[in-house]
Amino acid sequence: MRINCPCCGERGPEEFSYLGDASLRRPAPEASEAEWADYVYLRENPSGRFRELWYHSAGCHAWLVVERDLRTHEIFSVEFARDVAMKGGAA
Repeated sequence: MRINCPCCGERGPEEFSYLGDASLRRPAPEASEAEWADYVYLRENPSGRFRELWYHSAGCHAWLVVERDLRTHEIFSVEFARDVAMKGGAA
């Protein structure tokens, strides 16, 4: 698998740190204990196309939203997480 960083070009996954699901939203501080427990411990285990958050730790230090197929590792898009957030998408 190769990730095409918008700043640095195509790089191997060893240069990146994986954070997980790019659609997760942190609960409000006043959220219930159950909501916080769900946020911290429960994750989907999808198959197929999925949007993930990656950090280019050995490169430009950018946060990226990578859309890829979890079965084949085919990458469909890579965007700066800040751009996704500005457009109102999850990241």
